[in-house]
Amino acid sequence: MLDTSENALSVSDLTAQIRYVLEQTPHLEDVWVAGEVSNMSRPASGHIYFTLKDSAAQIKCVMFKNSAIRQYVEPQNGQRLRVHGRVSVYEAGGQYQLYADQFQTAGGMGDLYVQLERLKLQLEAEGLFDGERKRPLPPQPRKIGVVTSPDAAAFQDVQKVLRGRFPLALVILSPTLVQGLEAPTQIVRAIERLNSYTDVDVIIVCRGGGSIEDLWSFNDERVVRAIFASRIPIISGVGHETDTTLADFVADHRSPTPSAAALDATPDIGDLHEAVRYAATALKVFMEDRLMAESRDLAQLKTDLARRDPQTMISGARQRVDELHIRLGQVQTRYLRRLRERLASRISTLNTVSAESVLKRGYTLVTRPDGTLITRSQQVKDGELVAIRWHDGQHSARIGEDSGGRYKRSLL
Repeated sequence: MLDTSENALSVSDLTAQIRYVLEQTPHLEDVWVAGEVSNMSRPASGHIYFTLKDSAAQIKCVMFKNSAIRQYVEPQNGQRLRVHGRVSVYEAGGQYQLYADQFQTAGGMGDLYVQLERLKLQLEAEGLFDGERKRPLPPQPRKIGVVTSPDAAAFQDVQKVLRGRFPLALVILSPTLVQGLEAPTQIVRAIERLNSYTDVDVIIVCRGGGSIEDLWSFNDERVVRAIFASRIPIISGVGHETDTTLADFVADHRSPTPSAAALDATPDIGDLHEAVRYAATALKVFMEDRLMAESRDLAQLKTDLARRDPQTMISGARQRVDELHIRLGQVQTRYLRRLRERLASRISTLNTVSAESVLKRGYTLVTRPDGTLITRSQQVKDGELVAIRWHDGQHSARIGEDSGGRYKRSLL
């Protein structure tokens, strides 16, 4: 084979020639193209980047700021438009594209958006999107299931966030395709695997951003119903912040990106460390206060124990016995003195009123022989024998009647 490198074109030369050919084709310099808008982007520069497509093909489009500010139509993903412009080559990217300068509405939304809205209304009517059925996320998951492609950047993002934020959690990947005709079936199986064969606390269903076609698997009815049927709470982290799928509506929690899903699924270990430090400080203060209180109680118990020492108690009891014995002797002495005084008083009274004392004052006692005391004259009869007692002796006497009709008493 002959070396023809000296005659070879550079990539730049070839691209420039292709561009020249396109720009020298009159009908490509002034063309209207109808199609559905996707991958719409409007960065801070003010330029508009999008893709115009139909069922068989697509073309990249750009409208620069100086044309964009004159438009009254704001293109939206899924919208059908008629776009005017010229076809040329973007040499740095090596691709041809439509340089647009005018928009016109073609009427209606694209077929995919029509299908999406119809399915959304159906599932919403069935209650799959009801907020009341959504479950709270576990505050500190021990195991986190991830449904995504193992080769996807989204999985790497999730792992990176989890390693830095909450490395205590074990990540279990349930691999699946996230794009293409087979993706919905695989996503359903990946969710079911985690529900049937693992004890994960939460599941993250995620993939990176893309067009509506790229994300269409997460609008599939089978995927939506699998998320609804999951016994484990599910976080949807599909696409970028502006992307929305039916998986977002049915999931227990919607995160704008895969990285955000990892953030929402876990606590910050730094916050946990701070909470532990705070708890440790609070526990230390509590224990110090408790020890001080217990020390005071122990000192009081020692004092009480000293007072209740058996030897001390016995000594105190003995002293109290001695005191009581002395008091008892004193009480007895006083009591006996009072008894003696009372007895002396009664003896004096008895002596004063006794018969012997009366007899000493000149009185006598008259009794019958059996000792019955005679206190009235009517108690004796004439001739009856009586005894008369003086204080110094006794004599017998017989009752007799005197000359005046009264009794006459005579001593025998």
